[in-house]
Amino acid sequence: MLSVKNGGRDLPLALGTILNQSFTNFELIAINNGSTDQTRAYLDSIADPRVRVFHQADAGLAGALNRGISLARGRYIARQDHDDLADPSRIAKQVQFLDTHPDHALVGTRAEIWVGDTPSGRFHDHPTDDRLLRFDLLFNNPFVHSSVMIRKAALDRVGAYTTDPARQPPEDYELWSRISRHYRVTNLAERLTIYREVPSSMSRVSARPFLEKLVTISSENLAHATGATAPQQVHVDIAALFHGVEGRVSAEPNLADMCAVLAEAGRRIGDDQAGPELAKRVANAQLQIRHRVMLKRQPALGLAWRAARAVRGKLRRLIPAAREGS
Repeated sequence: MLSVKNGGRDLPLALGTILNQSFTNFELIAINNGSTDQTRAYLDSIADPRVRVFHQADAGLAGALNRGISLARGRYIARQDHDDLADPSRIAKQVQFLDTHPDHALVGTRAEIWVGDTPSGRFHDHPTDDRLLRFDLLFNNPFVHSSVMIRKAALDRVGAYTTDPARQPPEDYELWSRISRHYRVTNLAERLTIYREVPSSMSRVSARPFLEKLVTISSENLAHATGATAPQQVHVDIAALFHGVEGRVSAEPNLADMCAVLAEAGRRIGDDQAGPELAKRVANAQLQIRHRVMLKRQPALGLAWRAARAVRGKLRRLIPAAREGS
């Protein structure tokens, strides 16, 4: 399933990596979401009978993907972005996994990161273990959107992408969070996707509103993980501190309560049998929260830390870090 808006330059190569998959029994639903470039003409020129093309006015990414889901006839739905690339074995390996793991509803893959058409030497090597992924989902999105395959039955149960402006983007993070509350999730250990960073990427614009929405989703995940019916201020404090959204942190966040919430989330996710990797994640999250509380209580130190963090971020973009995991 693919949604594209003005992606004519990159679309042929990306679409070609799907049409040339070793697994051939699929339909490719391409939603032309309000393009004004050559996208329409290119899609209409494709003769492959597996490709189903639909043209529409711009409905936003979530709206376009939801239309694609409603049109899908298969039992699995694979995502593909118009500018990312797929290994020829990707679909076959994901189908095989879901066929043999009926308790899983979502399977992604690890990914190479390219900057435009150039390999960066960086990777999205997200975890493969369900428990580690569910803990990571408390704060962030450990799945590459264009690498994911989902059971259609799971979407029928939990719903499709949210179109609530207060909660998307990131519509993918929000949906994976809901799926993980009912099913197991995983990433394949192989890098079967090439994720291309481009200047116009939706995740790279409107940073502040994007962070606000991350806090909303993260606080919901923390509440669910600890058995609460809705986020309480302690959940919002953790999420807001983690993402640096100071305006949503209470005047005096309770460090002991926040650490207790993180410990309880880890205990429940681990079913009282947390292995060393999950325990390490819990401890690291507690450490980060302690650090951010310290910065909040010492504004001058916090200002210096944020400046250093900004410099480090610029250096990372300028100097590719070989073997870097994400």
